[in-house]
Amino acid sequence: MITRKALTLADVQAIAAGAEAEAIKNDWKVSIAITDDGGHLLHFQRLDGAPTQSTYISQGKAKAAAFSRKPTKALEDIVGGGRNAFLSVPDMVLLEGGEPIIVDGVCIGGVGVSGVKSSDDAIIARAGIAKLGA
Repeated sequence: MITRKALTLADVQAIAAGAEAEAIKNDWKVSIAITDDGGHLLHFQRLDGAPTQSTYISQGKAKAAAFSRKPTKALEDIVGGGRNAFLSVPDMVLLEGGEPIIVDGVCIGGVGVSGVKSSDDAIIARAGIAKLGA
C-alpha cells in the first residue's frame, strides 16, 4: 500500500482564504476553485462582480492543473506552440491561471482562478497555495 497526503478541509480553507485575500487586495473580481488530485471540486467561490463565465473557467483550470500536475500556462503554451490535438483533452481549460498543489513532490490538488488577466489569475492561485505552507 502507498500512503499519500491529501488536502484536509482546513488546508482547503487556508488556500481559499489566501487566494481571496490576494484578489481583494488588488480589487480583482474572480472565481476561485480548488480540487483534489482527481480534479474533484472541494471548494468554489465567486467574488462579487466576477464574470459569469469565470465560474466554469476557474473549475476547468483547477482540474487541468491537478490532472496534468503542472501550471496551466504550460498547457496553454503547448497549444500555442502548435500542438492543437491537445485541445481534444476533455473537461479542462488550457489557459493560464491554474496551479497544481505540490507537496513533497506529489500533486495533491489544483487551484484555478478566473476573472482577470490570466497572469493575474495565476498570481491569485499561487498566493492561495502559499498559505498551505507546503
